[in-house]
Amino acid sequence: MFVSSDGAGERDPFSFLVGGGELGRRMRDFPWTQTALGPMSAWHQSLKTATSLLLRSPVPMVMLWGKDGVMIYNDAYSVIAGGRHPQLLGSKVREGWSEVAAFNDRVMKVCLAGGTLAFKDQELTLYRSGQAEQVWMNLDYSPVLDESGTPAGVLAIVVETTQRVCAEAALRESEARTKAVLARQHFLLKLSDAMRKLSDPVEVTCAAAELLGRQLAVARAGYGSIDGAQETVTVARDWTTGDVPSLAGEARLLDGFGPAVIAELKHGRTLVIEDFRTDDRAGEAYAGTWESIATRALIVVPLVRDHALRAIFYLHEPEPRIWKKHEVELAQETAERTWDAAERARVEAWLRESRDQLAMESQALEIINATGAQIAAELGVEKLVQHVVDAGVELTGARFGAFFYNVVDEQGGRYMLYALCGAERSAFENFGMPRATAVFAPTFLGQGVIRSDDILADERYGHNRPHKGMPQGHLPVRSYLAVPVASRSGEVIGGLFFGHEQPGVFSARSERVMIGLAAQAAVAIDNARLFDAVQHANADLEERVRVRTFELEQAHERLRQAQKMEAVGQLTGGIAHDFNNMLAVVIGSLELLRRRVAAADPRAQRYATAAMDAARRAALLTQRLLAFSRQQPLRPEPIDANKLVAGMSDLLRRALGADVQLETVLAGGLWRTSADPNQLENAILNLAVNARDAMPDGGRLTIETQNAHLDERYAANHLGVPSGQYVLVALTDTGSGMGEEVIAKAFDPFFTTKEVGKGTGLGLSQVYGFVKQSGGHVKIYSEVGQGTTVKVYLPRAVGLQADEQQADVAADLPRGESQEVVLVVEDEPAVRQFSVDALTELGYCVLEADGAAAALRQLEAHPEVALMFTDVVMPEVNGAKLAEEARRRWPGLKVLFTTGYTRNAVVHNGVLDAGVEMIGKPFTLEELAAKMREMLDG
Repeated sequence: MFVSSDGAGERDPFSFLVGGGELGRRMRDFPWTQTALGPMSAWHQSLKTATSLLLRSPVPMVMLWGKDGVMIYNDAYSVIAGGRHPQLLGSKVREGWSEVAAFNDRVMKVCLAGGTLAFKDQELTLYRSGQAEQVWMNLDYSPVLDESGTPAGVLAIVVETTQRVCAEAALRESEARTKAVLARQHFLLKLSDAMRKLSDPVEVTCAAAELLGRQLAVARAGYGSIDGAQETVTVARDWTTGDVPSLAGEARLLDGFGPAVIAELKHGRTLVIEDFRTDDRAGEAYAGTWESIATRALIVVPLVRDHALRAIFYLHEPEPRIWKKHEVELAQETAERTWDAAERARVEAWLRESRDQLAMESQALEIINATGAQIAAELGVEKLVQHVVDAGVELTGARFGAFFYNVVDEQGGRYMLYALCGAERSAFENFGMPRATAVFAPTFLGQGVIRSDDILADERYGHNRPHKGMPQGHLPVRSYLAVPVASRSGEVIGGLFFGHEQPGVFSARSERVMIGLAAQAAVAIDNARLFDAVQHANADLEERVRVRTFELEQAHERLRQAQKMEAVGQLTGGIAHDFNNMLAVVIGSLELLRRRVAAADPRAQRYATAAMDAARRAALLTQRLLAFSRQQPLRPEPIDANKLVAGMSDLLRRALGADVQLETVLAGGLWRTSADPNQLENAILNLAVNARDAMPDGGRLTIETQNAHLDERYAANHLGVPSGQYVLVALTDTGSGMGEEVIAKAFDPFFTTKEVGKGTGLGLSQVYGFVKQSGGHVKIYSEVGQGTTVKVYLPRAVGLQADEQQADVAADLPRGESQEVVLVVEDEPAVRQFSVDALTELGYCVLEADGAAAALRQLEAHPEVALMFTDVVMPEVNGAKLAEEARRRWPGLKVLFTTGYTRNAVVHNGVLDAGVEMIGKPFTLEELAAKMREMLDG
């Protein structure tokens, strides 16, 4: 009870706390005398009334009394106070909620002046439990008046809305994410559709850059390729809004952007810079590079493959920009998809190019084969030369071609037009024949091929009177190709000339093809001349002359046949060499592509597999051409022919089928012969398959071995067959047999009596080439309807024993070490690049050179080179001479040769020299890997 001034008793002074819950009890016991409010007994009635209402309210309420805002609150507010309760009771509001002191100062100032305040979802940072906590609240502030009507305190109604605000924010964020995901998927779908329609890798990357640039509203977007040394970035094309310059066609050093930036990219981390001037990774030292490309902010996505930075996808802004997470993620996804699409386009373009190249070379082989058959059968020089000129125009793509006979007048300056293609002879009526000028004379002097991409700009042209250049009315010539035609004696018979009105039409391939065709033409012209001379022999010699003429004709016929086979062999060998160079790139690159790209793209896998099958068939065709031309390296060893034939019995029976009976008659005491066992097995199998095809209704094939002696009379009647002791392997069938005309052409390449698609016409040619290269002789005996016997004579080997060591099984794809340095020497860029890529794939450190001079410089600069991998056939200095010089300077250097054929550079008489290591083109990655380890570990 309060005590009044007159001593009369009053009611309980704490009655206004009744029903106030926990805070009511705490207030009764609180030492209010230590606050500005003083003892509770002295409180004004307005304070007690407000306190009573506050304590009984279920709504969180707090009263801030006096100018210090002493805090009185109810149970509901204590929940909001959290860990600050009960210390807040009786405290000054500025001290109780010090983190929001400024906010509460404003509240006190406004409300004690009689004003009110209301806040909805007010965001505050409170330390209710000792840690910062973001909260949202609805706050309503009203003044509390004392007995005089003056504001003496502030009543605050506090409702925390944190849960609702966070839920609404989460909902908005979820909706935004959903919208962003839908927009992302829509963009990626549009991106995929756009790239799927494109077949050019540059078009693919440019389309992706434009789509992403527009989607993210950047100033510039593009795709840059990184060189193999990871030193420069090159941009083929990019996209800009026009506010910044394009970087298309530029190659920039990566080091110019700073080591920290490049380190990020090389480690595969996306580079995100919001302002290079404030980013430590960019650095002031490299500001010039950034400013040169008008860039302040950027995203650069690195594309790392096989531990190497291969490309980048970039977004540039000329002003600072804060990049959002979803923008970075979209850039990364776009970059990966762009790489895949560009690689797919590259694979498909490569496959198309490979198919076109194979088709072109196949067509060239058909033309050469047809021309060879025509000129071999033609004894009229005029028709013969016309065939060659026509074929040359078709093979080189020339607009016109001509053959000029080397008929020199008294002044030594005139030649005679003999054949023309693509133009009328009237085109030469107003002009004299070619003269001994700097352009024409070298051809007729046999000094080699003259090829000019633009004869009008050639320094050798235009110095002679009276025209000082191209006469008016002359056939329009820009591209020019001239090849001498020289006989076996060295006489220059004439020259083949080809022209086109466009520059740059003829290539090194045109040269090689025409050199081979010129060799064919020279042999045919020699034969035609010889025949013409025989035809005009003195008829008065009657019987003696007739007999002698008959003998000469027989000899000449044999000579012509041998020379024809030699010329065709030279030509097919040259074509096979070029084929092998191309196939080496095709097969190897397809293997690398299948390993890197095709596995992720089933369609590319199918394309690559189909191309590999076609390329392997083409490789088999070239091997047969090389076998016929006698330009494949053989590895002869002593052979027991009886053992070899017996070992093939099962294979032959499977090849012959059930309808053909196989019988072997093996001689006792059979001599050994020295030959390549694999090629001999292949020859026997070829002959057996031919025999099977001649017996469609079944029959018998007998294989016999004998010791044989070919005497001097036999050798005299068979050109190029030395007399002596031989091991004979004879195959006799009971098939349809052959007539004399068929026997005469049986060994010609591409000649076949089988239906289209049943044979290549190279089987017997391959047998012929192998036997001749082995120093032997092959003879066919046949009668129509009776069957055929093919006798293969191989020279007897005296004093040799067979080496039957079992070959080691090579490990699958043995790899190199990064410290093992290999130098690749190859003049053809495509073949060189494949060899570098293949050796790099196998783990070696690879250097490269395009010829002997560059190779020696590389060896001087890098004495650590362990092995030199060099082509045999190169201009100026061939591989054998390079190896000889390199080994003289660096005796420990190992050398591995490679070639499509050898031209006797490292192969003598078709047999590899002792100590020479070689791998033939085209080779597979597995073959190269095994050979490298064999040499480096040996």
